[in-house]
Formats: sequence, structure tokens, C-alpha cells
Amino acid sequence: MTAFTPSGYISKAETALSGARLLLSAGDTDGACNRAYYAMFDAAHAALRAAGMELSDSPVKTHNGLTAMFGQHLVRTRMLDAEHGGNLNRVQSLRLLADDSGDSVSVGDAVWSVEQAGAFVQAVKKKFALGDRG
Repeated sequence: MTAFTPSGYISKAETALSGARLLLSAGDTDGACNRAYYAMFDAAHAALRAAGMELSDSPVKTHNGLTAMFGQHLVRTRMLDAEHGGNLNRVQSLRLLADDSGDSVSVGDAVWSVEQAGAFVQAVKKKFALGDRG
């Protein structure tokens, strides 16, 4: 796998966020939650790399490992607001509901997930001066 830079991860996050918004507008709440989570997942990688906590030769290999590392190195140190750590965990739970159960995510939860993903990506971009793609 090619090592991603913080900017590369932000680009992936923005693509996933755009997909989440499109899926939400099409009424696909499960797909929207999936893409919202991956927007946050990629932005979390970007933040950890930008902060020097995740190196290209030793990426975090699990979803739970990434959220734990994000909480430990970015939330507990107050580099990013604790709300973002909690929201990452909640959107991950909704993604698991969408992807791994027979249940669908409600419209309200999907809207909330996409909104939180947008705020999360923006917070990481602002904190680590990661610009828009293009």
C-alpha cells in the first residue's frame, strides 16, 4: 500500500464526504453513514500523521486502534475537541449498524452522521492547515 500523506488522507476524506452527501440526498441512509464514517476515518489518519503520531511505515491497522489512538493523542492532549472523538465513535457504531446488521440507519441518524463528518473533516483541516484539494 502506498503511504498517504496528511493531505492525501484529507483528499480521501473529502471524496468520502461528497459521497455521503450524495447518498443521503438519494435516500440511501446506510450508504451515507458508511461514507460519513470513512470520511472521518481518513481525516483521523490525516490528523495523526500531521501530528507525528502515525508514521507511514507503521500505520494503524484496525478501526478500533485508530479511534483509540485518535482519542489518546489528539483528544486527551486537547489538540482537537473531545466532541470529535465521541462523534467518531458514534458514527463508527452507526456504520456498523448500516453495514453489518439487518437494520437500516434512520434518516435522522444519517443526517447527523453526515453533518458530524463534515465538521470533523473541517476541524482536522483547520487544526493542521490542510487545504482543499484541487
